[in-house]
Amino acid sequence: MATKVLIPTPLRQYTNKADVVELSGNTVGELLEDLTERFSPLKKHLFSEDGKLRSFVNVYLNDEDIRYLQKEATKVTEKDVVSIVPSIAGGS
Repeated sequence: MATKVLIPTPLRQYTNKADVVELSGNTVGELLEDLTERFSPLKKHLFSEDGKLRSFVNVYLNDEDIRYLQKEATKVTEKDVVSIVPSIAGGS
């Protein structure tokens, strides 16, 4: 089973410029694991040293923030779309 994962522009330099990657897994966590195994330089940008998803990385399953679902244990199917959205800090 392959699920589409959308890669944001700032992280595409780590995915050979791919904006969409099809990954295997039954949960969001498994997809992210597959992603970081394929593109190992990406891991430090998504996960902290202790293996937790960084607080400024937002992951959405079909426009729903996984923090309000089952986090990385959220189930996925091949019809789903997972989006990685890094938070952008702004100022005036």
